[in-house]
Amino acid sequence: MSRLVIPTNSEAQNVVEGLYKDLERRIIASPPGLCPVDLTAAFLKMCHAQTCGKCVPCRIGLAQLSNLLEDILNGKGTMKHLTMLEETARVIESTADCAIGYTAAQMVLKGLDGFKEDFMEHILHNRCRSNLDQPVPCVALCPAGVDIPGYIALTGEGRYADAVRLIRKDNPFPTACALVCEHPCESRCRRNMLDNSINIRGIKRVAVDMAGYVPAPVCPTSTGKRIAIIGGGPSGLSAAYYLQLMGHQTTVFEKRKKLGGMLLYGIPSYRLPRERLQDDINVILETGVEVRLETSVGNDPGQLSLDELRKEYDAIYIAIGAHSDKKIGIEGEDAGGVISAVEFLRAIGDGKYPDLTGKKVCVIGGGNVAMDVARSSVRLGADKVAVAYRRRKADMTALPEEVESAMAEGVEIMELYAPERIEADEDGQVKALWVSQQMPGEIRGGRPSPKAIGTDSIPVECDIVIAAVGQGIESRYFVEQGIDAKWGIIQATGWTSIQNMPGIFAGGDCATGPATVIRAIAAGKVAAANIDQYLGYNHEITCDVKIPEPDLSDRTPCGRVNLTERPAGERKCDFTLTECGMSLKEAGQEARRCLRCDHFGYGNFKGGRTTSW
Repeated sequence: MSRLVIPTNSEAQNVVEGLYKDLERRIIASPPGLCPVDLTAAFLKMCHAQTCGKCVPCRIGLAQLSNLLEDILNGKGTMKHLTMLEETARVIESTADCAIGYTAAQMVLKGLDGFKEDFMEHILHNRCRSNLDQPVPCVALCPAGVDIPGYIALTGEGRYADAVRLIRKDNPFPTACALVCEHPCESRCRRNMLDNSINIRGIKRVAVDMAGYVPAPVCPTSTGKRIAIIGGGPSGLSAAYYLQLMGHQTTVFEKRKKLGGMLLYGIPSYRLPRERLQDDINVILETGVEVRLETSVGNDPGQLSLDELRKEYDAIYIAIGAHSDKKIGIEGEDAGGVISAVEFLRAIGDGKYPDLTGKKVCVIGGGNVAMDVARSSVRLGADKVAVAYRRRKADMTALPEEVESAMAEGVEIMELYAPERIEADEDGQVKALWVSQQMPGEIRGGRPSPKAIGTDSIPVECDIVIAAVGQGIESRYFVEQGIDAKWGIIQATGWTSIQNMPGIFAGGDCATGPATVIRAIAAGKVAAANIDQYLGYNHEITCDVKIPEPDLSDRTPCGRVNLTERPAGERKCDFTLTECGMSLKEAGQEARRCLRCDHFGYGNFKGGRTTSW
């Protein structure tokens, strides 16, 4: 009788598994700006170490690729090396027996295609094109370049007002971003090497909550220059704020009744309370920004023309956002009860809350806007709310915490269901949304493309269908005035300047397509610097807050403090802020987890805390 043995890892294998996890954490925390050639060589060596050695392409081919890359990195490369790299990689890709070999070769081929200039720079000049003065990862990932380690340290010491002042040097919406920013800064936090990224947004929330009112900086003597800003959203108001701090007089022309743009008309108050948004706007207006509400720019009677603005102002910044509806493109979308997410959220922003008591609502889409619409529908009394999404839940562009919160509030997520048509009753009102079941297909752009599995479509009974499939840009008038646009998106070079039209700049969602709040703020900040330079100046926004010295104590692993929400059964009944902030004790612990990369390691701020716009 044979003896059965349950295999267990040896001590050595356990250590190797631990090292592998350490490597994964280091990859997660890799900052942008690393040499792509060096990174490719390192990954290639790791792949080579995993080969079984049975097939020649892996055993010998990957070693040859590594040798060629080492020659290039060591200054011994020639143009012939590039040819050999490509030819060898293509042979390995087509002949390797397993995924280790052919995916490693594909990685090299992608590199040759995606950053060939970096290879050329190493070969021709024996240097790397990457920016050696890159900031720390969190700052590099923040579109506005906020001094994140600085305000974390200030918050940890209880200097909340100073933390807000430091944030405003690069972002005039500290409160709004403390509540709704998608926090890309956390994705590459070096703390991931030890445990988990720091809750940066949560710490910012503590700073703004505890600081209370912090006045705007004093503006310098006027330069006499006047700038017109078309659009009172986060991008337009950010540009106005920084231009005022430079001494230029700005006038914001806003089409609607209130300032705030999509911060007001696109984000429900249970995520961003109106009074908290107004706190940020009030400080911006303190700098002397002039505002003209319910004023449009266009050809219609009562509207201002672009020519009139050009005659009266020294420069113009177009920041109209993306506020128009997008059609679903299916049969029956003109039926009564079919509305767009933009229209739905705009009404809520104006304080006109539709009564959905007893209604069955179906939302089409998978982004944060779809979650906002679904969760708002629950609060407006809907009997049932479902979200139909043609991909998997894991492929949703909405933040995972938004999806989980929606589900906790009773929203049904119908993943892998694509809308086919909308059925109306005899009165022309929505009766059902017909959907077809999908399956994940070929990966394109990082996500599997959905494809039908061939079964019959099924009806989802509903009274209201809300389309959250994107937003359009009302740029037609500006195109008629000679401003170039592609698919409605205004084409601006260097983020903001318009070619062949000196003095006119554009930024935010109208120049990038619908994006995040922090990207819109960053665009306004860059526009302010570019307009300032166009006007013949070179002002620099500074902040005299002294950053605390780093704590040199040991960095032992410590759990991350996550923000919580009010109980789902309570919060889904109102539009009061759902998210709970940290306690001061939690904030202190979280701030101490910061590794202070601004002082230690590659990319530190020892050369001075300057802002590059």
